[in-house]
Amino acid sequence: MLCISALFAGCKKTEVKQVVAKEDTTAKKLLQGIWLNSDDGEPVFRMEGDTIYYPDSTSQPSYFRVVADTLFVKGAHDVKYPIVRQSENLFEFKSPNGEQLTLVKSEDKDDIDYFEERVPIALNQRQLIKRDTIVVNEDTRYHCYVQVNPTTYKVVKAGYSDEGFVVDNVYYDNIVHLSIFNGAKRLFTHDFRKQDFSKLVPADFMKQCVLSDIILVKADSKGFHYQAMMGIPDTLSSFIVSITVGYDGKMTQRVND
Repeated sequence: MLCISALFAGCKKTEVKQVVAKEDTTAKKLLQGIWLNSDDGEPVFRMEGDTIYYPDSTSQPSYFRVVADTLFVKGAHDVKYPIVRQSENLFEFKSPNGEQLTLVKSEDKDDIDYFEERVPIALNQRQLIKRDTIVVNEDTRYHCYVQVNPTTYKVVKAGYSDEGFVVDNVYYDNIVHLSIFNGAKRLFTHDFRKQDFSKLVPADFMKQCVLSDIILVKADSKGFHYQAMMGIPDTLSSFIVSITVGYDGKMTQRVND
């Protein structure tokens, strides 16, 4: 019986309690309101409840908490800002790059107009584009058709405000339709989304990029050669995937050199 008791004692699971850091409700209450840049008096953000709103219509609201003299902001990337000094009308904190920022609370009721509810502005083209191209190969005419269709699919990219505050900017993706006809015979048709290239494009890039266009480069004995253009808005970061559609209607993809 002693052996059995020892065995049960050894098998007993140890309970681990997860400790959740308690939020500083007093500091959070002091942050409620509209905060201005102390240098130029321009609105930086408005804090209401547990949400941060930005005057830029392209920036999404963010959730925040205050724990142990640190402001935690949750968005596309979770960021923490050490609080240097705080009072009812003054807020000093450090940005991720170590720069100290000083904000003052607004006393002008009209400043709420900067934060009126608006639909985020799309920063990519958001235009319907159509292209018809006639390709002749060995006396056979092919009709190649591309249409770039704007969508309401959001792409969120983390960026920085002028004050160094991390904000989430909203863009909108496209669906690109590609069809190839030989007379009345449809050789190939497909609606491309950026996810169609997920096996070739790095996941981190894929999350923030927009499928901008699919462009016909040439046609030769192997088929029709297209380039799918993907880029992260407002940056020089881009990725190109080569698409080849053979005369048998089969498609292959590869990363562009």
